[in-house]
Amino acid sequence: MSADAGKREAARSALQFVEEGSIIGVGTGSTVNHFIDLLASEGPRIKAAVSSSEASTERLEGHGIEVMELNASGDLDLYVDGADESNRLLQLIKGGGGALTREKIIAGASRRFVCIADRSKLVRALGEFPLPVEVIPMARSFVARQLKELGGIPNWRENFITDNGNQIIDVSGLTIAEPIKLEDTINAIPGVVTVGLFARRGADVLLLGGEDGVERIDRR
Repeated sequence: MSADAGKREAARSALQFVEEGSIIGVGTGSTVNHFIDLLASEGPRIKAAVSSSEASTERLEGHGIEVMELNASGDLDLYVDGADESNRLLQLIKGGGGALTREKIIAGASRRFVCIADRSKLVRALGEFPLPVEVIPMARSFVARQLKELGGIPNWRENFITDNGNQIIDVSGLTIAEPIKLEDTINAIPGVVTVGLFARRGADVLLLGGEDGVERIDRR
């Protein structure tokens, strides 16, 4: 089974968590694109979705699914999104697509966060995938220097602007032995909007598509 097929099967498995007539949070990325398409063709009919990006909003509306603002919806029962990496504690690295801030907000506002991915995204320790950090533009160089002091190698994601009008620094070379501690440390740097570590609010359920079907891992 290809990685894309694994993503699709994980996305299909997430449909079981969707309730008819509900308002759900929807993330961003290739796996979520499968989820949106399957939700429209096979899933329960929902009232509306709260989207984490302009790209997902466009895809949802293209299927005739109403998109609401979080300010109007209130807290959500379900959020479905992908990840760039996950450990078995369901702590994640997210933000490869650049939507980490809105994703973190919607995850925080949701009672259950179901993460969908192919099997390759499960790792023993986080950090091989460069850690995205969204920053206020004027603070980019300052934040990069602070990240270097933490042992990381910061790389500005040039020619990319987030939906919030900010910039992204991708940090490689970090040893993420204590994800919650590192998340707090980076978030405390002035000029950081948020870091793509989802450790304080990780996933509640991880669905991994692979050759032998979909593996489900629940938060301990």
